[in-house]
Amino acid sequence: MADEEVLKAVFPFLDGKDLASCMVVSKQWRDIARDDYLWKCLCARRWPSFCKRPNPPTVTYYKLYQTFNKRQHRRTLLPPRLSFDDLEFFIDIWSEDKLIFSEVVAGTVLQNGMMADLSCDLEVREYKMTIPVEPRFTVTWSQNVSVSVLVVRKDSNRVACIINKSRFEYIDRTTGRAHAFEYLDFSPDHPFTSGIRGWISLRFVEDGDEGVLTVFGIEMDFCDVANSKEEVLWLLDMLDWK
Repeated sequence: MADEEVLKAVFPFLDGKDLASCMVVSKQWRDIARDDYLWKCLCARRWPSFCKRPNPPTVTYYKLYQTFNKRQHRRTLLPPRLSFDDLEFFIDIWSEDKLIFSEVVAGTVLQNGMMADLSCDLEVREYKMTIPVEPRFTVTWSQNVSVSVLVVRKDSNRVACIINKSRFEYIDRTTGRAHAFEYLDFSPDHPFTSGIRGWISLRFVEDGDEGVLTVFGIEMDFCDVANSKEEVLWLLDMLDWK
């Protein structure tokens, strides 16, 4: 208990980089350093006016600090070690327990479908990898629709999981998208990489029958951190490959 009290007394004096380093020392250190009050104090030092808001942010202060600190220190990446030629994506979609879509998609197909989402701010474009769905399939608002996505490296036959049976719970009827996400699992070689999501979306149009959606496309992106081809490949290279 004495050790814990010492850590709680010392950690508030650390900067963000050192506090993040403490999170990989042990489970005890991680649990204490992850206390959002510590990260609120760091945010208050850097953005004092933001922390005066009467309502707290919808994300944790740890995530807030992590996100904006990365943007300030964004650097030009070296050429990625992976290419889309090396990858295959296995996409399976279920409605309840019935498989309604199952496809192996070459990495080059996703790369060719990579485009900037022009509906968002031009300063922060979200690059999405898109594929058409042929033949199209239909679902209803009331159905429980879920998705899994695995990616395979053809050079080594190793597999990583991007989405693991996640539900399409976020429906945006204005843009015709249904969204699902999963937090990515990264290799132990990258201990500071966490809280990053892989997103997959169904593009749909509403049929005349009320509540019936016709799916004509699939989008995948990693908009938390990856907004270019090179950044996507770097992110995939960091996954926990089995």
